[in-house]
Amino acid sequence: MTHQDKSAVRGLIMELLGTDNGDDSVSVSRDSGNTMLRLLEAALQDLIEAEVSAKIGAGRYERSPERTTRRNGSRVKQLDTRAGSVELSIPKLREGSFFPSLLEPRRRVDQALWAVIGSAWVQGVSTRRVDALVKALGSESGISKSSVSRICGEIDEFVHEFLSRRLDDTWYPYVWLDATYVDARIGHRVVSQAVVVATACSIEGHREIIGMDVGDAESTDFWTGFLRSLRERGLKVATPTDPTGVALVVSDAHEGLKAAVKAVLPFAGWQRCRVHFARNVTQRLGSANSKPVNALISTIFAQTSREGVTAQYGQVRDALRTSFPQISDMLDTAEPDLTAFAAYPSEHWRKIWSNNPIERLNREIKRRADVVQIFPDKASVTRLIGAILAEQHDEWQYGERRYLSETSMRRLWHTLHDIPAGLPAPPLSLIAA
Repeated sequence: MTHQDKSAVRGLIMELLGTDNGDDSVSVSRDSGNTMLRLLEAALQDLIEAEVSAKIGAGRYERSPERTTRRNGSRVKQLDTRAGSVELSIPKLREGSFFPSLLEPRRRVDQALWAVIGSAWVQGVSTRRVDALVKALGSESGISKSSVSRICGEIDEFVHEFLSRRLDDTWYPYVWLDATYVDARIGHRVVSQAVVVATACSIEGHREIIGMDVGDAESTDFWTGFLRSLRERGLKVATPTDPTGVALVVSDAHEGLKAAVKAVLPFAGWQRCRVHFARNVTQRLGSANSKPVNALISTIFAQTSREGVTAQYGQVRDALRTSFPQISDMLDTAEPDLTAFAAYPSEHWRKIWSNNPIERLNREIKRRADVVQIFPDKASVTRLIGAILAEQHDEWQYGERRYLSETSMRRLWHTLHDIPAGLPAPPLSLIAA
């Protein structure tokens, strides 16, 4: 704790006690409730500063051989407490990420998991594994229906607020779409349910989770309804006269998804995920034969300019025409979709030529879902996965540096407006608005 922090906390304590700091006179504070809130805020901020100092091996402005990185500004996060709302500064780091443990970023996910397990118990559809989990939670005699109902209500309200929030406070040039599958009981049968997730990068360079839904299958109608719900919440769509909308959608080549993107986001580009394309090649050729072919295809993505990408694509396609004509034909058909990334700033290429960012998120979803195995109903799917996504969203917002740099996002603005890079761009805050 710095001397300044000590003085701030001490002053607030003295104010709360009604003692004038440094004097013998005593006065009663007329606003002790507000002082208590400020004291809580100062104490929490001090704990955050202590934790980040321990993480990086040095205090603010301190020289230390144990230092591993440096602070890089901060972000404000509002925390709701029983005493009222406080504003905390979450330090950012030049390398790595930081999120204070006292804010318990996984607490709500654990509550959601408890709620799903409790629902399974109450509905009488729990498995032997769920029974063991209930006992591990300290409920040898079971879980009361009222407790489950109360917890479910709290989580559902939070998840609904997160998944229905407005999206018109900024501009999202990049959107990633993907789906994963979980098992749930629907009408007394265990069926597979598609969980679709949309993540995006705002013009400020920060990643966000902007939507999630659960359906029976990845049909065109389901994807179309999902994308329309994003538009209804304010997701801006690009037009020929105003490119400040969704510029590029990244996904696999699922036909229902492609048709929905074309219908709902008609002026957005589409990048076919290069990782999914490599899997398609492996399905055609088998594991052994596909390795050298995929290695050759990967040289397309090793280029450093748009012209280089185009030239290498043609060379790879021609090189495969004799030995693997079916793969050469695949490349012919997929060229505009596999190389869509090249029209955007080169600093963004590694982030926008595949669905890898959202696939890592899907692995976390599957890891949590495996604990449950079979969800008791569709609402439980939304409850748990919605909570997972909300907590991940918070970590991206407050514990991660910009996903794409401010400088590169200015370059994107120049690219989309077809303006020479040397001319000044407006501040990102104005672009976002």
